[in-house]
Amino acid sequence: MKNVVSAPKTDMFRIRINPELRQQLEEVYGKNGLTLTDAVNVFFQQSLNAGGFPFTVNENNAEIIKGKAMARLMKELAAAQNDPVTHSEEDVYAMFGVEK
Repeated sequence: MKNVVSAPKTDMFRIRINPELRQQLEEVYGKNGLTLTDAVNVFFQQSLNAGGFPFTVNENNAEIIKGKAMARLMKELAAAQNDPVTHSEEDVYAMFGVEK
């Protein structure tokens, strides 16, 4: 298998990232002499070597759980927007068990 880490870099890949997270990651990888781009390329190479994630991803992973919850919430919100049934403010408070 070709080593993509040392191969010429001729393509671009852009991602959005939280600025604080980026700074922390740059500091962590910088201690090992790597740029964030280098670290991403190492991750990609390890993913190819492993045939998937180079580490265990399971249901207990907090980010996965948050992502699934967000996807479910967005799905429910979309369904609610198309629901012709409306509820009064008092009904909504009662449904969620919240006092006004």
